[in-house]
Amino acid sequence: MRKKKHYYVHILLQFLIEAVTVSLLGGLLGIGFGYLITTFAGDAMNIPTSISIKAIIIATSFSIGIGLFFGIYPANKAAKLDPIVALRYE
Repeated sequence: MRKKKHYYVHILLQFLIEAVTVSLLGGLLGIGFGYLITTFAGDAMNIPTSISIKAIIIATSFSIGIGLFFGIYPANKAAKLDPIVALRYE
């Protein structure tokens, strides 16, 4: 039983790290595009623009939170499967 628990934790962590990484990269890309669009739009309309660090931190935190929230269910489901059985159906 101990080995099964060992696999469970590793698979769960792998799925959660993947979910957080993908959502963090998506969030950073969104922040980058938002910055570029804001800068170009401000320059085109001669309006000074600024983006606060607080907004960037909130957006990044929200992105990571969404990744965790929607990563927990599939991670838990995959971690409960026996690795041999899971690979057989692939």
